[in-house]
Amino acid sequence: MRIGIAGTPELRNFKKVATKVLQELEDEDLVFEEHTAEALGRKGVPMKKLKADVLVSIGGDGTILRNIQATSIPILGVNAGVLGFLTEVQPDEIRESMAQFLRGDYKIERRLRLKIMVNGKRMKDATNEAVVHTAHVAKMRHFVLSVDHKPATDMRADGIIVATPTGTTCYAMSVGSSIVDPRVEALVIAPIAPFRLSSRPLVVPAKSSVSVTIHDPKECVMVVDGQEEIFLDGTEEIVFSASEKKAKLVILKSEFYKNLEEKLMASSPMIGHRH
Repeated sequence: MRIGIAGTPELRNFKKVATKVLQELEDEDLVFEEHTAEALGRKGVPMKKLKADVLVSIGGDGTILRNIQATSIPILGVNAGVLGFLTEVQPDEIRESMAQFLRGDYKIERRLRLKIMVNGKRMKDATNEAVVHTAHVAKMRHFVLSVDHKPATDMRADGIIVATPTGTTCYAMSVGSSIVDPRVEALVIAPIAPFRLSSRPLVVPAKSSVSVTIHDPKECVMVVDGQEEIFLDGTEEIVFSASEKKAKLVILKSEFYKNLEEKLMASSPMIGHRH
């Protein structure tokens, strides 16, 4: 098995965590992403040329999201960030987790991603969410939503979030969305600071087509997975649907609800998938 290594060297704990990972994988066939390789004193290749069976992502949830954007290789996340809700391996678990991984004792979980079309042009897919919000501080926008080409609702709000089940433990959760088990095929539409108290998050089938337009168009910004900003003049039609491309995560423990309790519902004040 060929194992790719990619991460975020800028993180404070990156080198310490990466060193532990490499100690456990030193006898394996390894290939490094070039930016990661430079930080570790190795030779590397650009991500688009990296060929491997599994990619070990060393960093936080933001690192995993960037790697999902860049490759279709299944990803095993090792936490060197802050929260690491998507990461499967914590720093104190590296030895036993890498041994389990090398034994082949894991599964690959396919997560729904979001396809985004702006006036018929495809943007990058989102693993967590796409957020459309006002381009000006303290200014609302009037969003008009249709589901499967039928009027659904309209809302005045600072912004609107369209999230996958994976994304419901991120930004959508912070604005009051329910948390959706990632095994559920659904999309969540959640307003940010709506003017009307009756404007509530909606859950629609993943096979739906969700159209968002802006009444009385004004400038907006769309942010995809917290990674990429797309500036809009407000006249666009944005259509969201399930992507045919799934995120592939290597799962060792299958502990979604345990992670939920320990990382998001206990005492931690931080909302994840960004670090």
